[in-house]
Amino acid sequence: MKNTIIAPSVLAADFANLQRDIEMINNSQADWFHIDIMDGVFVPNISFGMPVLEAITKHAKKTIDVHLMIVDPDRYIKTFADLGANVLSVHYEACTHLHRTLQAIKAEGMKAGVVLNPHTNVDLLEDVINDIDMVCIMSVNPGFGGQSFIENTYSKIEKLKKLITSKNAATIIEIDGGVTNKNAVQLVKAGADVLVAGNYVFKATNPTQTIADLKKMTSI
Repeated sequence: MKNTIIAPSVLAADFANLQRDIEMINNSQADWFHIDIMDGVFVPNISFGMPVLEAITKHAKKTIDVHLMIVDPDRYIKTFADLGANVLSVHYEACTHLHRTLQAIKAEGMKAGVVLNPHTNVDLLEDVINDIDMVCIMSVNPGFGGQSFIENTYSKIEKLKKLITSKNAATIIEIDGGVTNKNAVQLVKAGADVLVAGNYVFKATNPTQTIADLKKMTSI
């Protein structure tokens, strides 16, 4: 049986009740906290910065999965390690020297992730796949929550899975954007290991039950 990792996206939480929502994730069947850091340059939106991340990691009792949607991510690798990130993902499109960036992330004791925008081909990772702990496929355009899921994601996952297998890599696959009970099972069957869910969890009447349902339906 596959143990799919469920990673609620804190960007969709109620910021006026952030500690309450963090405790909800702590007490739920969720596995990770997914935290989006945006700079308003790489993506047309600004999310929270270091002080808020520090506050989150102080209370979070699960893996901290940080997704950097920023230009020049290398400048902040050590900072995010010091703030408690366990997994640090950078965008392929933001890195001039991706191999060097991956090595720098690992040198700080974190797992190294690479994020691909919807238009970016998975074949571009062929030469570095063995250095990547996790590839995150964006199933919406990055920057804003609540967008519609891009259907091409399924074939993209399958293509990436073939690349990982052909290179005998241990890389896992994360999907970020538009994940709901309508597509979760198909995503896992295509090869996804981690599902990021934002509005679907936090806008639910019962977020804890919604997480439990996602966990149960993806244990296939």
